[in-house]
Amino acid sequence: MAVSYTLSQKGNPGNPSAPKKFYAQAKASGELTLRKLSREIAESSTTVSDTDVLAVLNDLTKILKRHLENGEIVRFGDFGSFQVALTSEGAETAEQFVTSLIKGGKIIFRPGVDLRDMLATLKYEKTK
Repeated sequence: MAVSYTLSQKGNPGNPSAPKKFYAQAKASGELTLRKLSREIAESSTTVSDTDVLAVLNDLTKILKRHLENGEIVRFGDFGSFQVALTSEGAETAEQFVTSLIKGGKIIFRPGVDLRDMLATLKYEKTK
């Protein structure tokens, strides 16, 4: 299977007079919901129902949220890790920095070994 992509022409924000270039953008071919994921996991197991898997995944989401809110890095073994990162405006000195300069947060996901290996061997196909 290959990852589909389209091309998008973009300018250089640092140099608006520079010629625009074409860049690849991944195109989604569908989605996997939490419910579908739980069914798929249950189908590969003879001892766990999709309802049980869904309950565990829902609890996982709640626990992940709680630990990220506490500033912790959450590691899921070979799957990868999650961590909160911040975006802010700068201050001239540390003493002048106030929390109102923080504009927001985002969640950083760092893939584990298996997912990094998958990225290294991806095939690509231009969408028609």
